[in-house]
Amino acid sequence: MRTRSIRTLIYAAAGIGLLLAAFAAFEVIDASLTRLCTINSFFSCAAVANSGHTTTLYLPDWLWGVLGFVLILVVAALAERNPRDRRYAWGLVGLTTAGIALALYFLYVELGVIHAVCTVCASAYAMGFICWGGAIALARAPVETPDDGDEYEEES
Repeated sequence: MRTRSIRTLIYAAAGIGLLLAAFAAFEVIDASLTRLCTINSFFSCAAVANSGHTTTLYLPDWLWGVLGFVLILVVAALAERNPRDRRYAWGLVGLTTAGIALALYFLYVELGVIHAVCTVCASAYAMGFICWGGAIALARAPVETPDDGDEYEEES
């Protein structure tokens, strides 16, 4: 897979994840929005939102998502801008790994403590996993040279 395709995947997943995290924030502001993603008593944004377990290290969980996806977009852009400096690609792996660890903790709280899953949050976790896989693929991809581009000159 070409690095352009990998970067597009990361940008798309992080952008969707950012929108989902922002929606989770709006659910806190307007509680009627939780009805949009409440399917039953188990798949229930309302049950999670009203559980009292939606703050981690003094920050609301949705803010972790917003900040995390913004950072992913920024570091991915830096990795794209500096393709020969592999530190950015590996930094993206570290950042997304930390995000996955946090998402797994949130999922543990939802399943083990609240006994309900926020569908919007779970969708954001899935976007984080896609970003993580893309970051690993990007870091492992060979550095493309200008000759590797899509455009080329034919020999005459």
